Amino acid sequence: ANEYLASRDAEWMGPIYRLLGLRAAHVADGMTDDEKRSAYAADITYLTAKQSGFDFLHDGLRFSSAHRVQRPFAVCIVDEADFILIDEARIPLVIAKETEPGEIDPVRIDAVAERLRAVEHFTVDRTGRLCALTLEGQEQVAQMLGCGGMHEADSLPFYAAVNVALHARHLLSRDIDYIVRDGRIELVDELTGRIAERRKWPYGIQTALEVKEGLMPERQGTVCGSITVQHFIEQYPKVAAMTATAVSAAEELSTFYGLGTVVIPPHRPNRRVRLEDRVFSSRDAKTAALLAEIEAIHRTGRPILVGTGSVRESVELSGLLDAAGIGHAVLNAENDAEEAVVIAGAGKAGAVTISTNMAGRGTDIRLGGLEGEEREYIESLGGLYVIGTNRHESVRIDDQLLGRAGRQGDPGSGRFFVSLEDDLVTRYAITDFIPAEYSGSGSREPIADRIVAKEIGRAQEIIGEQHFQMRRTLRRYTQIVEKQRFAVSRLRLDALDHGLFPESLLDLCGSSDDAELLGLLFADSLDSFWSGHLAWVDTVREGIHLRRLGKEDPLLAFLKDVTFAFDDGLEQAMAETASSLRDSLENPGSREELRKRLTGPSSTWTYMINDNPFPSFRLSFLGLDSGSGAAGAMAAAAAAPFILLYSLVRGVNRFMVQKRKARDRHRQDT
Repeated sequence: ANEYLASRDAEWMGPIYRLLGLRAAHVADGMTDDEKRSAYAADITYLTAKQSGFDFLHDGLRFSSAHRVQRPFAVCIVDEADFILIDEARIPLVIAKETEPGEIDPVRIDAVAERLRAVEHFTVDRTGRLCALTLEGQEQVAQMLGCGGMHEADSLPFYAAVNVALHARHLLSRDIDYIVRDGRIELVDELTGRIAERRKWPYGIQTALEVKEGLMPERQGTVCGSITVQHFIEQYPKVAAMTATAVSAAEELSTFYGLGTVVIPPHRPNRRVRLEDRVFSSRDAKTAALLAEIEAIHRTGRPILVGTGSVRESVELSGLLDAAGIGHAVLNAENDAEEAVVIAGAGKAGAVTISTNMAGRGTDIRLGGLEGEEREYIESLGGLYVIGTNRHESVRIDDQLLGRAGRQGDPGSGRFFVSLEDDLVTRYAITDFIPAEYSGSGSREPIADRIVAKEIGRAQEIIGEQHFQMRRTLRRYTQIVEKQRFAVSRLRLDALDHGLFPESLLDLCGSSDDAELLGLLFADSLDSFWSGHLAWVDTVREGIHLRRLGKEDPLLAFLKDVTFAFDDGLEQAMAETASSLRDSLENPGSREELRKRLTGPSSTWTYMINDNPFPSFRLSFLGLDSGSGAAGAMAAAAAAPFILLYSLVRGVNRFMVQKRKARDRHRQDT
């Protein structure tokens, strides 16, 4: 699940493997290619799934097999399987090349967004995570930027940039969605509370955030290659996995990976006690009760772990405990390097630890601390007490937090404190299914009616099923692109390693020197084609739901369009390769310059697949919630103007870039 566990386990288990005549190693970010190559060559290699995926993508862009770091895949064992194979699987691994700065100044755009007034110039839908300019707002933008109306193609990029700036300003919050550390924006993973390494927001949101926070914007990039964790894991002939929370994810693990789930009985009886949730009508009432609970338990000397939903919440709770004179430790994305030290002391008598969901994954909180001096005393108090300050969308995340207590047969207990003003409740309108007298009652006492907690639990089940269906539909859309990626990768490898070329290129090889250069040129053309193809596919997929209005099946339409585009693009790549080789034959002195130009990507990162400016329509564009018939058409039609605008903006940007490239190629040919 993280690099710390990879290096720790390789070190812990190394002596056993050596005794058996095997070598173990680990791969970490920052290693040299030679160090990685040595680690991958070991009998057993420990690393994160993302690290292996990044190295796979990077190897796919190298121009010599000798420079690749990975060897052929054999066996993969996945720890924390539901986290890696399900939660992390929604995030594609992306490798990108830095590009030249765009023509639109993000600082100027941010200044415009700052001057716009809510309601009058734009609306904010926090549930759908959507900002939209009003008609007055459009006129204001046109006046401040000196551009035309939003319907004019040349003006669309400006309006898109303003929308992105509004999204960054009003829908992404510091210390919840991201932190600022060492002069950089660092994303916080909503599932773990950890820093999401090498991850950025797409569509210019990252740059907008950097400007919003007064930072120097980093250069953006163009995608060179991408693969989902699901498809990456499929590269391994044999896959096995383990996790303590697999049962609730068994159907998805079976559907996506063909993995059956077997429950292994614990070595020692489970003595953990799950206490009933305490639900309050307001957040203030919940916070007061939470503080009272911590104070009461702390007086007994029993250790407490409090799981919060964000960095900001952990900081706010820390301030309240300081005011109450309760000593405590805080573990969140801002001090994640101290995790091992904080967790080591979390089981001591009188310890109070506030943490986001990151706490102790892969490690045990030992009663009495690492040495266990006060173990028997703490056992007599009931062991570690875990408090959750919010229910999460995923039941598994809740279970993982409660699972910090009662490890290895220890006693322990846990409960959640929930309010009807929590994000989960308001975002999914759970109050619509709860008796009206409980909402806004002003009572400071917990709600005794069990139907409230029951409805929250039912909502979690529904949300989990929706996410499962969305991932399944996304997989159907990515399967064809994955097959195309494999075909391009095979062509590239054959050309570079074996001198195997399509027939249309074979006749151009007059010597072994020509064949080597042809391989490099063909690989470069394939890389450019694939990068453009991925961008085009992304644009098509954003608006494919509109085909439903024309009585077409969106998926079939997508498959047809993507297949035709792939075939055409591949032919164009071969034509460009042939043209470049002919030029080099006519001008032998240019060969060395060509070789220098062929370089790999300069940086890599991942994109958040569910953080685009219009995610409220994500389900609609895949046809998940629009249904069929009149209701489906109405839902699609309601979303259409926003999706169409968004698709047009991105399409126009890419079209302008492609048009410039085509014009440059034409001039060169002329």
